[in-house]
Amino acid sequence: MGLLGDGDPPPVRVLRPDAGSEFLLTADHAGRAIPRRLGDLGVAENERRRHIAWDIGIAAVTEILSQALDATAVLQVYSRLVIDCNRQPDWDSSIPTISEVTAIPGNQVIAAAEREARRREIFTPYHRQIGELLDRRVSAGRGAILVAMHSFTPVFKGEARAVEIGILYNPDERDTRLPHIMLDLLRAEGDLAVGDNAPYAITAASDYTVPIHGAGRGLPHVEIEIRQDLIGDAEGQAAWAARLARLLPLAAARLGAGNR
Repeated sequence: MGLLGDGDPPPVRVLRPDAGSEFLLTADHAGRAIPRRLGDLGVAENERRRHIAWDIGIAAVTEILSQALDATAVLQVYSRLVIDCNRQPDWDSSIPTISEVTAIPGNQVIAAAEREARRREIFTPYHRQIGELLDRRVSAGRGAILVAMHSFTPVFKGEARAVEIGILYNPDERDTRLPHIMLDLLRAEGDLAVGDNAPYAITAASDYTVPIHGAGRGLPHVEIEIRQDLIGDAEGQAAWAARLARLLPLAAARLGAGNR
């Protein structure tokens, strides 16, 4: 049984596939498209514009950052309500039946063939593309630094979040140098509320992209979370992309110096 048909966009957008930068940017939740065959999943339009469907603002930040760094970027087009590309496909959270406090009627009862179609046509092409781009760099003898781009809500289940930008990593990994360098650089800015593994933390049971493509390959990696009210318009998106375009090369340089 096929999922995507005529009029449905491809599941992956790749920007600057042959870019010269060592950075490779990913945005697992950049889009909020739903395949036509699934309708609206029974979710109202105002709900589908919320964080439950996508990471608000992160697509534009990633696009601008990709240009500023001359970095390859891989962006997922479909909503995480269809399938979450930052979760193992066999996890319950991969195709949520409820997100925050919102029920997702179209996900309540799904046949095995339907789950497989979502994995095969959305999840797999996205991660295959990331893997192929990294393989190409290895074959060419080039380095790679994985930067996973995300955004988070200023209020979660009624609780306000003071953190403006979070640096996420798995503290149990052998190499957490890049996240800690980024934490130092962001704190030195002097005007930011910086989260150290806040508002989330990466664990083997919470994420997919960084554990598989970053830690799994032994690559330097970091996950960046920006609060959505700060990147909800073009001005904020440009400002945050410019800040990261300034800091990420500094972080890479410090990382390289530490390897000498």
